[in-house]
Amino acid sequence: MLPKALTLTHQVAQQLTRDIGDGVYPVGTKLPSGKDLALRFGVSQSVIREVTERLRAHGLIDSRQGAGCTVTARTQSGGFQVPQAVGADRADLGAVYELRLDLEGASAALAAVRRTDADIKSLESILQSLADHLYTPEPAVELDIAFHVAIAHATHNRYYVDLLQYLNLQIRQAVQTARTHSLALERLPDAVHREHVRIFDAIRAGDALAARTAATSHLQKAAARLNLDITPRQQ
Repeated sequence: MLPKALTLTHQVAQQLTRDIGDGVYPVGTKLPSGKDLALRFGVSQSVIREVTERLRAHGLIDSRQGAGCTVTARTQSGGFQVPQAVGADRADLGAVYELRLDLEGASAALAAVRRTDADIKSLESILQSLADHLYTPEPAVELDIAFHVAIAHATHNRYYVDLLQYLNLQIRQAVQTARTHSLALERLPDAVHREHVRIFDAIRAGDALAARTAATSHLQKAAARLNLDITPRQQ
């Protein structure tokens, strides 16, 4: 049985998809703000974030930080799709993690070569905030995701960012599940944080091989914490 939050996400996404298809929100117009949508549907803003990520993944909207969500199409894209809910198909979720191993391992390696001082400051700031919220579930999830996205930005290759954003819904649900599990085990969030720090240290040092190794090791351990069977990678 799927968690209630995922059911709410599915229900709200279905309604907004119908609204867009029916022309309630025409192509080129903006959706209401996250706060307004949360009030309309009686859900949290975190649910609305998952909904908009799902709509973006289906090619219905485009979202930019500070600019809101703009409708880009009335019908869903028929392109590449990934599973929408953690636990819906564990084999598919494991496959997503295998994809993340290659994507984020390469992203970390490239970030180590191309990172700027501004990138390092951004990563350092996120890590500090994460350290302050390790045992606070919702901020920890958002900051965890922000850390991985900031690494993609540090590659200075927009397609790493675009692909990671496409997978953002699946990543958020996986991180939520992993962090819920971690909070049930004493000091595990601290161990996860040390994995993030190792990735950061390698990127700051400009060591591409160490960055790749630290990123793939972190994701392998994250998958193991979710009891996912993924193929071991040779470093």
